[in-house]
Amino acid sequence: MAEDAVESKCFVREIDKNDGSIVKVKQCYMGDVGCVVWDAAIVLAKYLETPQFYEPSAGVNVWAGRTVLELGAGTGAVGLMAATLGAQVTVTDLEELQALLRVNIEENQELIRSGSITAKVLKWGEDVSEFFPPPQYILIADCIYYEQSVVPLVESLKMLSGPETCIICCYEQRTEGVNPKVERQFFELLKQHFTCEEISSDKQDPQFSSPDIHILHIRRKV
Repeated sequence: MAEDAVESKCFVREIDKNDGSIVKVKQCYMGDVGCVVWDAAIVLAKYLETPQFYEPSAGVNVWAGRTVLELGAGTGAVGLMAATLGAQVTVTDLEELQALLRVNIEENQELIRSGSITAKVLKWGEDVSEFFPPPQYILIADCIYYEQSVVPLVESLKMLSGPETCIICCYEQRTEGVNPKVERQFFELLKQHFTCEEISSDKQDPQFSSPDIHILHIRRKV
């Protein structure tokens, strides 16, 4: 889909940053799951701004100059937030979502001063050599819902992450249909190769957190 076609089918979701600026994310009225800004993406985007990562008055900015890769970026909301905080970001998703990603990158370009952001195609489970060396951070928001994507997603995480990579995964726990089974499969497979630390709500953004939305820090087993 071309960028102008995307524009005509979209409305804007705004994410207020702590400095008063606004990340504007276009999402589509119609389309697959990748066309929507999910709640977990907002929770993760705001988590990147919490004082442990970003506290300008104390001279803290973990994101400055860090290499960040977002998987299943969809609208690019999380990656855009990281880029506005100074990270060098690559947002990835399937070919059909590239136009939407490009539109949102263009929309927020003026907020991205010291950071950078580019969109690339990445299909889970396939070749990842163009994304080497391993990024310092991998971000994933609400990507655990298709049974057939569990194995390729974990495979991609294994291939993309190095010993220093921190994977930050945010997902909404869902109790309907196949969701519990898919989540269980994902974590069983993940824990064969990675350690997972759940982030308590007091370390998340006080306004943008929810009991059924979980944030995990995931690292390769040594």
